Amino acid sequence: MTVVQLYARDVGTGTPLVLLHAFPLSSAMWLAQREGLAKRFRVVTPDLRGFGGSVLGSDDPSVDAMADDVARMFRTLGIARAVVGGISMGGYVAMALCRRHPDVVLGLVLCATRASGDDPQTSATRLRQADRLERDGDVSVLVDEVLPNLVGPTTMRQRALVYGRVRGLVQATPPAAAAWAQRAMAGREEAFDTLRGLKVPALVMVGAEDVLASEDDARAMAEALPNAELTIVPRAGHLVPVEQPDLFNQAVAEFAAALSRASG
Repeated sequence: MTVVQLYARDVGTGTPLVLLHAFPLSSAMWLAQREGLAKRFRVVTPDLRGFGGSVLGSDDPSVDAMADDVARMFRTLGIARAVVGGISMGGYVAMALCRRHPDVVLGLVLCATRASGDDPQTSATRLRQADRLERDGDVSVLVDEVLPNLVGPTTMRQRALVYGRVRGLVQATPPAAAAWAQRAMAGREEAFDTLRGLKVPALVMVGAEDVLASEDDARAMAEALPNAELTIVPRAGHLVPVEQPDLFNQAVAEFAAALSRASG
């Protein structure tokens, strides 16, 4: 096992809010959250292994390894418990964290993600893309096949700068990290049992225009969780915090503030 120390941006004070990024991006996607939420919370946004400023290490691909990295980061930063938010791949890591290190989770935010495992077709697509990433040594397969589904049609029509920024983040992804992460996600287990056993409140969010994680996926997670609220975010595709940052920040701030009051 490689001990990977995650690079993380750490801003603000108050109840810790740890945000785990989507594939194939980095913690740079959380810019509007660091700016908008750090006045009230300690906002920690790590780069998952291989992405951004974090090294990949030599472990076999596994979402569990990514969750263990995050738990190690908690100890390194002196964080006992935090509200943990994950979007897309970050949601898979957040659910694995809840299963493997439940004591560090004060509350859970799941955005644009799924508790089910991959169906055979999705898994095969991930493995094919991983092979191409390794063979080509560039991320053109992600720009061609993944990028078009990351933002919704409203963003494409009305917010060209946002789409351009997302495209830049995808193009900056290290191919080896993207291949490793695709293999990790293809091999992950379903997480409904973890959600049913969760002892802390949860907030489930999904964009109304998301084609990668559906409203049905979000409802299934909210129904499995003992204590969850569901928010459908209008005019957003898969990257809700980037496409509708104000709506995302408001929902997360209200959720985290209620938790801090309850735990304080």
